[in-house]
Amino acid sequence: MRFQRRQLLRTLSFAFGSSFILGRNQLGIAAQTAAPPKLSPPPAGVAVRDGIAGGTEMEKVTGIGGFFFRAKDPKALGLWYQQHLGVSVIPTSSEDSAWQQEAGPTAFAPFKETSDYFGDPQKVWMLNFRVRDLDKMAAQLQAAGIAVKIDPQSSPYGRFARLHDPEGNPIELWQPPKPAAPR
Repeated sequence: MRFQRRQLLRTLSFAFGSSFILGRNQLGIAAQTAAPPKLSPPPAGVAVRDGIAGGTEMEKVTGIGGFFFRAKDPKALGLWYQQHLGVSVIPTSSEDSAWQQEAGPTAFAPFKETSDYFGDPQKVWMLNFRVRDLDKMAAQLQAAGIAVKIDPQSSPYGRFARLHDPEGNPIELWQPPKPAAPR
């Protein structure tokens, strides 16, 4: 599992820049050990260079606008996410507000279908939520009777914990490292 996390986070460092994830004293190590992610070639007849397609800047998505999935009991599961993680479901009226994310890095990484990173091989997705304070979040969940396993090792990318929602779907909590103080 640690190798796959390292591979995922290495890809993140390329997507967002090594200085975004690593401290200044670790940049040389990352530059020497990391390999850029493999990208599919552009469709035939389309010239793409450095995010520029056909001489104009490529339009890109700005973030995740929604996450939709099947559930045995959608109402109960939506309530669980709202009560324990603060994630609001789609508003049912104009008076209700949608869940608002804080700006920050978002990992987007397909895994091999044989990966055991999600735990149960029948599960095909895993949510990763950024948190400000992993210890406080874990204590809050544990006080509600939810099992949380905090990874005892911290990495240059931050700290991680695992839990499962009531339907057994894997959830990873990620506390990114605090930015280094300017020198």
